This record gives sequence, C-alpha cells and structure tokens, in this order.
Amino acid sequence: MKAIIVTEKALAGKEIAVLAGKNPVVVSESVFRSIVEAENPPGIAAEIEIPMRIASEGADVVFLEGVQDPSNVGAILRNAAAFRIGEVVLDQACADPWSPRALRAGMGGHFSLSIRQVPRLDFAEFDGTLLCTVVQGGTRLGETNLDGKLGWIFGGEGRGVSAAVEKQANVKITIPISPGMESLNVAGASAICLYEGFSRQRNSRR
Repeated sequence: MKAIIVTEKALAGKEIAVLAGKNPVVVSESVFRSIVEAENPPGIAAEIEIPMRIASEGADVVFLEGVQDPSNVGAILRNAAAFRIGEVVLDQACADPWSPRALRAGMGGHFSLSIRQVPRLDFAEFDGTLLCTVVQGGTRLGETNLDGKLGWIFGGEGRGVSAAVEKQANVKITIPISPGMESLNVAGASAICLYEGFSRQRNSRR
C-alpha cells in the first residue's frame, strides 16, 4: 500500500481505527472528492500498486471480448473470484478492469485473480476446452461436458462474441431463458456459467 488518504472528518471518526501504525495523508473534503468518484465517499481511501498475480497451473480462465461497461467487467471479475477462476484475460476493447467503477463492482475480487489486458485475444497457448455463449443454437448448459480445464469466453453487451472468436471455441453454449426475453446481461450469464462449472467440478472431487 503506497498511501492512505483521509479527510479531517474521517480522522476524527471510528474509521481511522484501521490505521494503527500508519501515517495517513490528511486532505480537505473538496480535495478528497476530487480524488474519488463515489457520490458519498466515507472519507478514507488508499493508493495501492496493481498486484501481479500468477494463476496456478490448470486453473480455469475467463476471456472477455469487447465488454465495454466497467460495471459489467467488475461484476464478472467478482463472479470469477467467487467460482475459483485463476485468470481473466481481457482484450483492448474491454473497459479498464482497474477503473473505479470496475473496482467497486468487483468488491475485492480483483485481488484473488490474475488479470491481463491484451491487444486481442489469442488462444494458441490455452491447453483446455474453450467455451462461448451464444443466444441460440448452442448446447444447453446443463448438457455440456465441463470436465477438465475450461476457458470461458464472454462477449460484449450488444453483439456478444465476434464470429472470429466464436469459430475458435470448442463448445458453444446456450442458456435456456423464458420466451420473450432476447438474452441475458453478460455479467449474469457469466455467473450462471461459472457457477455451473464450479459446482460440477467440486462435486466430481467428492
């Protein structure tokens, strides 16, 4: 942790109890609000270095293509951390995973993952089964073999996974939904898929 920044008001409150042995930088309310983006900040913030984690060998991977909403990126990272994904790889068209909105949506999930942003997705070195979601025509999720190392590919909010990336997937999955609904939000779809993979693999170890 590089620095802890607090307001004078926070310094006098209970929040400061977590700073035992630290020397926080004290700033005015107006300066603090210029640093953080939250509408109602608690008056305490931290400057940290972006961690460089290495995923364990054999861990599942999430690949994101063109997910432009930072809240969706953060929610997917939170899902990935919850369901034991080792690494998340984003292409350059995705929102910055370390932006304030993505960090808030991630709720700490960032720090359990290896996160890489690359110019474009490249699956040449991935040694598992690549799966992507499609609105229709894919194998039903509940009928899909989810054994072994998995690479989940999720596409942007509007178009989904591009045709070029879809061609590289070993398995195309469709999540059944109620008639009249066109599709699921990408973060919601990721939660369903990652939970299914996590649950099945956990049960297979028993």
